[in-house]
Amino acid sequence: MAFFTNSVTALKTVVTAIGAGVAVWGIINLLEGYGNDNPGAKSQGIKQLMAGGGIVIIAQTVIPQLTSLFS
Repeated sequence: MAFFTNSVTALKTVVTAIGAGVAVWGIINLLEGYGNDNPGAKSQGIKQLMAGGGIVIIAQTVIPQLTSLFS
């Protein structure tokens, strides 16, 4: 059971890091869109920012519930 708990913790960390990376990439695209006055880049940046935030929220709320699924 300890292996499963450690695996879920590692999965939570990895998925949170992926979500944070997507959010940072979105911020970069958003700022690039404002710098070049490019509405397409701004739109893509805000979508990536929101998607990254959603991934982080799911990683923090749903993945820890996996430990109670098999206990």
